[in-house]
Amino acid sequence: MTINSLYIYDRHCICVYYQDWHRTRRPKVAAEGGIYPGVSRSMHPSAPQLGADAASSTAYTNPRNTLQSTSGVVVAINNELSSPRTQAQTVGTNETSTGLPFDEEAKLVYGVILSLKNMVKKLSGRDEQFTCYRTSSYKLHVFETMSGYRFVMLSDAGAESLRFVLRQIYAGPFIEHVVSNPLIRMDSRERGVDNEAFRMAVDRMVRNMPSFA
Repeated sequence: MTINSLYIYDRHCICVYYQDWHRTRRPKVAAEGGIYPGVSRSMHPSAPQLGADAASSTAYTNPRNTLQSTSGVVVAINNELSSPRTQAQTVGTNETSTGLPFDEEAKLVYGVILSLKNMVKKLSGRDEQFTCYRTSSYKLHVFETMSGYRFVMLSDAGAESLRFVLRQIYAGPFIEHVVSNPLIRMDSRERGVDNEAFRMAVDRMVRNMPSFA
């Protein structure tokens, strides 16, 4: 199984955190003012750009972005997209761009989640939860907290449910390094989750998973 990327959205539907691992098609840097500072250094307009050597040693690789639900209620499939390249196939090659700035990509991901969640409620009632969906290229997993934060993870299409991983990220690093941190304003509408300890803790947790490829 390949874990691709993680998005965290606040109660105002704004992406406040982004991190990726295996990604072959990366978004472009966000437009000026498109995302909060601290969401992602590599996607922020003012972030320093890595050199070719540094990028090759530190860059993550992820499959492309597409969306299916394993709840048995909502399934969205796009068979026109080719399957993502594996990590082994991308070693030594340049990453390609999705053609979208990161701020636009983040809005699209959230918009699809919101639309499918509303569709599930209308088709199956309010007791039905939207937790994931799958396409031919990737699988999207969602975990929503009682406080309105949404944790979204993209993996390869054949992955099992990763909702428990998102729950662990919330109950562990997020509570410890973000919620319990007096230096972070949770509802500031000014900055993302600008916390290096949280970013490192999430990276360790994901990389130590037996299913991490």
